[in-house]
Amino acid sequence: MHDLDTDPLPNGQLALKITALPRDCNNFGDIYGGWLVSQMDIAGTSSASRIARGRVATVAIDRMGFMVPVPVGAQLACYCQVMEIGRSSIKMLVEVWSDDLEHDDSRKVTEAVFVFVAIDDRGRTRVIPS
Repeated sequence: MHDLDTDPLPNGQLALKITALPRDCNNFGDIYGGWLVSQMDIAGTSSASRIARGRVATVAIDRMGFMVPVPVGAQLACYCQVMEIGRSSIKMLVEVWSDDLEHDDSRKVTEAVFVFVAIDDRGRTRVIPS
């Protein structure tokens, strides 16, 4: 895990880039935390599916804290970094960064560790191919 306040650059590979739209925000113009968690899950699932060569299910999300509010219109980037691959599970760090287009800069919004399990077409746990 990384210190949310000191990471100067994203960890891992870019997995998803998205713009926060008005429907994703509250009355104050800031995104809903739950919406951002779902985007992180989409990014992590995409990365984990490639590793598992098939279907995966999210089984856990560990520790998440938001560092800054994210306004409507923000350009968000989700980065994924594999932490561990088990027999049927993948533990992955998912970070979200927000682009500040005015200042040609980006800042970290949040991170969480997601755990995915490879499953077969009947929803049963399966072994991840080596």
